[in-house]
Amino acid sequence: MAPYIGTATSRIDGRAKVTGAAKYAAEINVPKLVHGSVVVSTIAKGRIRSIDTSRALGVKGVLDVLTHTHRPQLAQAAEAYKDDVAPDGTPFRPLMDENIHFNGQPIALALAEDYETARFAASLVVVEYEKLQHATDLAREFDKAFPLPDDSFALEPAKPRGDANGALTAAAVRHDADYYIPIEHHNPMELFATTAIWEGKGKLTVYDKTQGVQNVQRYLCSVFGMKPSQLRVSSAFVGGAFGSGLRPQYQVVLAVLAARALKRSVRVALTRAQMYGLCYRPGTLERVALGADKDGKLEAITHEAIGMTSQYEAFARKDTIWSATLYRCANTKFTHKLARLDLPSPADMRAPGAATGIYAFECAMDELAVALNLDPLELRYRNYSERDQNSNQPFTSKELRQCYAQGAAAFGWDKRQAQPRSMREGAELVGWGMASGVWEALEMDMSARIVLTANGHAEVACATSDIGTGTYTIMAQVAADKLGLPLENVSIKLGDSSLPPSPVEGGSWTAASVANAIAMAADATRKELLRLAKKVPDSPLARAKLREVMLVDGKIVDSRNGHGAVSIADAMRYGSVDRIERKAATGTREHDAYARNVHSAIFAEVKVDEQLGVVRVTRVVNAVAAGRILNAKTARSQIMGGVVWGIGMALHEETLVDHAFGRIMNANIAEYHVPTNADVRDIQVIFVDEPDSIVNPLGIKGVGEIGIVGVAAAIANAIYHATGKRVRDLPITLDKLRRGA
Repeated sequence: MAPYIGTATSRIDGRAKVTGAAKYAAEINVPKLVHGSVVVSTIAKGRIRSIDTSRALGVKGVLDVLTHTHRPQLAQAAEAYKDDVAPDGTPFRPLMDENIHFNGQPIALALAEDYETARFAASLVVVEYEKLQHATDLAREFDKAFPLPDDSFALEPAKPRGDANGALTAAAVRHDADYYIPIEHHNPMELFATTAIWEGKGKLTVYDKTQGVQNVQRYLCSVFGMKPSQLRVSSAFVGGAFGSGLRPQYQVVLAVLAARALKRSVRVALTRAQMYGLCYRPGTLERVALGADKDGKLEAITHEAIGMTSQYEAFARKDTIWSATLYRCANTKFTHKLARLDLPSPADMRAPGAATGIYAFECAMDELAVALNLDPLELRYRNYSERDQNSNQPFTSKELRQCYAQGAAAFGWDKRQAQPRSMREGAELVGWGMASGVWEALEMDMSARIVLTANGHAEVACATSDIGTGTYTIMAQVAADKLGLPLENVSIKLGDSSLPPSPVEGGSWTAASVANAIAMAADATRKELLRLAKKVPDSPLARAKLREVMLVDGKIVDSRNGHGAVSIADAMRYGSVDRIERKAATGTREHDAYARNVHSAIFAEVKVDEQLGVVRVTRVVNAVAAGRILNAKTARSQIMGGVVWGIGMALHEETLVDHAFGRIMNANIAEYHVPTNADVRDIQVIFVDEPDSIVNPLGIKGVGEIGIVGVAAAIANAIYHATGKRVRDLPITLDKLRRGA
């Protein structure tokens, strides 16, 4: 039987999704389901003077309208609302009191027998406010930004080295500029929704859109004072999340609150506009200064990030740590500051910190190359580092050189004409740009359970999520290979709080964590099968040791000669068992002696209409070194999706806030622009071979984040090469391009 790991395997959940058999959080139907519609604030800061719900309650079919003055009991203490990945500060507490923290804050929930009636009732709720002066413009708050303590992040802070200011002043060639990334919003296809099923006697089954069912379960138990046995959370299918589902969102609290109030099943589904009141990639100003000698050797790096956060939490990710990691440089300085705004808390969005920090840093590297009159790829070769510059550690593996070489060869980089505006095709200017990408290779504590039955079927279970990345499939592939079974003989259970423990799904750590847990559980299963196989009369494995046997084609086989074998069915029959159940857990591997990263090299071609300034991204080559690739098909899709998002980041995406009202003006997918089919052309993904026996037993690094990192920078650099105009604030729209830098 050919191995499954590493092959291009179609998603095992694909049929369920295209036929509608896959049910999402807002598609769970039960008799007498109550529907909720959220009323949100129309001011950005202040307090509620009064809420009049009388007209809403007078509508036939309306059951209740919950507000901060009319609701069941909720935990009062802020600590009760801290979920597993909450940042420093006081978490938002829905319907807690009269205070308004941001425009779009939930302030009431209309409950009715059907959704249309609930929405109509919500429109009838009358609210009077006391408005206070608000701040929603990051540019006006730069002077109030405060530096964060080193222990305020999940990531290690970037460490200063040498004398950055002195080295910068003395450098033969210098570059110093500001780069701006606006607010960007997650826009997954599936809207946030929760269906809370009232099971009677105070028990609930909660179907929620989330990236962490056990995180949501712990959160709800804390908020409502419930025991885990009283509340089960399920999220078998997720229609995209990209970080927005890492933390419990407010609709899950409102749905459970309503179910407990009415003692009935309740669904609360948000509208697309209400999704913009949840979380987002924070707008960030990145200040990068580079100094080099005349040959292009980096002598100084300074990188300061100023990001936004809410008034009640201090969310941030270390944008600058990636600048500290990539290239050799003896003199560096990094700072990260936050400005508090009257907006909801930001959140992780695909490659948080890296997508923004690397955009600025890799654009600055391109500008330095221009100042040096040096090929941008050659500049990166000259400053290549075999050690993580931040930690001064060797990498478990690093094939970024091969990413450069293979990506450049596939793209045809050697044919690039260096001078801006020197390449054209008809009425269009042609530009070629490139950038490096980097992300972490993490593994988290995670458990998996295998139940193997005598008929050769295995059920694999873990509470982790599949947010569309293909987790169902890679779990089945690993189990099938390790158990020696056909893929169709493996079934997967995930996304349920009752299953073996898992952290939230994010950070590109899920594949490595769950795959290695499955491999460990399979090894334990193999050990038990060998014990049983030795009970078979005249067993050919009677003297075999565990290291000498493997599971192949439904048999336990002596790997030394391939002849001695006992079928799984015979081993279990003679052992008088009809099922073997084994569970295993991975630990968080710190690898203090090594740095663990994935790397990429992105090459982009743009064509720019010389008269109109319209930009088309016509080709992208993304060469990725990410350890062992479990599924070449789904991994390629992940990288392609990241590239498309990078195109959006470079050219399209921007959340626009009306600062007079603190209100988002384009809270819909008609006016919040994302790439469509017409914007996406040729994307080539190259997986560079990168064996890694150190990072974890299976050598997996993860590919969820790396696909977007560096893409916006490569496109921005290509646009400069095409036009000779440098636009440093995203997105690069035709008005900015025509205006120039």
